[in-house]
Parts: sequence; C-alpha cells; structure tokens
Amino acid sequence: MILRPARPEDATAICAILNPIIRDTLVTFAQESRSAASVAEDIARRAPAYIVAERADRIVGFSTYGPFRSGVGYARTCEHTTYLAPDARGQGIGRKLLHHLETVAHAQSVHVLVAAISAANPGAIAFHERLGFAHVGRMPEVGFKQGRWLDLVLMQKGLDQGQDGAPDSGAAAL
Repeated sequence: MILRPARPEDATAICAILNPIIRDTLVTFAQESRSAASVAEDIARRAPAYIVAERADRIVGFSTYGPFRSGVGYARTCEHTTYLAPDARGQGIGRKLLHHLETVAHAQSVHVLVAAISAANPGAIAFHERLGFAHVGRMPEVGFKQGRWLDLVLMQKGLDQGQDGAPDSGAAAL
C-alpha cells in the first residue's frame, strides 16, 4: 500500500468510496452524493491536504482536512475526514492515512485537528481514541438523516504539543 497526494483524476475512485457512505449510512450527515467534478475541485483547492491510500493500483481510502470555521482566529484549527473502502477496513490503513495527514497538517502549521463524528458511528469514535484524539463535546440532535435525529461527537488532537502555541508568522493559509 502506498500513500500519496490525491490528484483530480482520483475523484471518481474517491466518489466510489464516499457516495455509498453518504447514501447508505449514518456515518455522515451529508445526504447528497458528491460528483467527481466537485471532489476534483476539493482536491485542487486543498492540495497537499488531501491524500489517498492506494493498493494494487486501486484507491482504497482517502483523508483530507480543511478549515474548521471561518475567521483568522481559527486559521490553525482544521477538521479532518477519513474514509475507507469496505474491503480496506480493519487493516491499519485508516491509521496510516491519518498519521500521514497529521504530518502534512503539522508541516502546514495546523495546531489542532478536529474530528466531528456521528454518534451513530462508535467505531470511528474508538478509532480516534486509539489515535490520541480527546473527547471535547457532544452536540445532541444536531444532525437529521434517514428520519432520525443524530448526535455529533467532537474530538480533537493537538499537533504541536509542547510548543508555546503562538502562531508562526509563516503559517500556511488553508
């Protein structure tokens, strides 16, 4: 398996992973499938903060991050997303993707990565706990999908622990 920066031509393969999750699960509150064109735009806009895992010349997962909230005060806090194809789960690929994404984010002066997780996805909560993310909040019934109100679990991980936390003058704009 290799990890590499995503390219716009990876968008169709990424959609093949993402759209069934959107359509068939409560893992994300998103309800409309993504087009390859919109994913390709995301890849171009977020590079290098968009990576894929490739095995046997097939994309089996992706991870990306983007702004947590607008405003200069939040510039060094980002929210991440990591998804895997069903046959790639439970093999350490998600862990490798997220560790690599953390390295990329840290290099771009990201201070904190946030995970906003559907409470209907306890596997993702456990995954983030194992990788050092801390529970920082739960927002009851803020999502609605498939006729259900869903809670959002917020977790976060500091990427530059032990540093003074002051923004670098050269912090990368995301």
